[in-house]
Amino acid sequence: MSGKLKVGIIGVGGIAKGAHIPGYLNLSDKVEIYALCDIKPERAEKRAKELGVEHVFTDFHDLVAMKEIDVVSVCTSNYAHAPATIAALEAGKHVICEKPMARNAQEAEEMVKAYKKSGKILTIGYQWRFDSDIQALKERIQYGEFGDIYFAKAIATRRRGVPAHGDFLNLEKQGGGPLVDIGTHALDLTLYLMDNHDPEVVLGSSYNAIAKNGPLNNWGNYTPDEYEVEDAAFGLVKMKDGATLSLETSWVMNITEDEIFGTEIYGSKAGAVFHYGKPLTVVSEEYNRINVSQVVRRNLNISNYHAEIEHFIDCVINGKEPLVKPEEALAVMKIQDAIYRSQETKEAVKIV
Repeated sequence: MSGKLKVGIIGVGGIAKGAHIPGYLNLSDKVEIYALCDIKPERAEKRAKELGVEHVFTDFHDLVAMKEIDVVSVCTSNYAHAPATIAALEAGKHVICEKPMARNAQEAEEMVKAYKKSGKILTIGYQWRFDSDIQALKERIQYGEFGDIYFAKAIATRRRGVPAHGDFLNLEKQGGGPLVDIGTHALDLTLYLMDNHDPEVVLGSSYNAIAKNGPLNNWGNYTPDEYEVEDAAFGLVKMKDGATLSLETSWVMNITEDEIFGTEIYGSKAGAVFHYGKPLTVVSEEYNRINVSQVVRRNLNISNYHAEIEHFIDCVINGKEPLVKPEEALAVMKIQDAIYRSQETKEAVKIV
């Protein structure tokens, strides 16, 4: 590679401003933010002025058509993830697409097809994999310290945390509520630590039990009549190798803590509990004695988002395989779809 990689960003709202743009600016010796696109022209122009970017668009097709652009960040609402990503891949760009991969597994499968045909890199924005606690835990699991992992929990629950902005409450644009917003992070993290992306059967439920009544909300006001998605979802997943995974996620639920995010891993030799904001704890048994230890964190000076963008650019420059593979993100989408389908049919759903 000669010169800096040129970056195009599609969607310049909150996740672009808070994560992708700072991540690229942190790599100013390697990349240049070259073009921006947003369906709101005033927002695109404002961000371009802040960054000194000359090329501004409202149609992502115009952005990906630029031959100068090497890599693309897709930071739109969920409904545009698949079309924007596919267009960028077909134009010969490397792509990092924000989570969830798409609104549903069918769209995600089309993205995988486009990725395989393009020969370019596609990765999904599951930045929690880059957390220093998670990397330390993953290393211990890979060393065999946990034995066979046969059960795990994915947890992403809020007591009163409805995101009352943007398209979050719009079913058509987002594809779902907390399951596709925050539950998807916990689910991906758990599958990653289990090293298991082969679900077989899913039994799930989703509810709108509280949010439709317009409760007090810590994340801003919203109109109950415009609330189209679930406020909580739960799933039990049987993997093809016999392992079991449970998922709990909510924006609104009568729990004691404002928010719980994390994963719990249980193996034949050891178990671990990772809840954000609390020490990562490993429980093991040696010489007929129970040992509880806290894992020492590493790389505290870099955020998960910065680490994610740095890794993506490193993969592009050096031809490496990304930590988050599109096929793994597709497995997450299949489980999410199956939870919704199980709620509709009132039956367990077999994943093929």
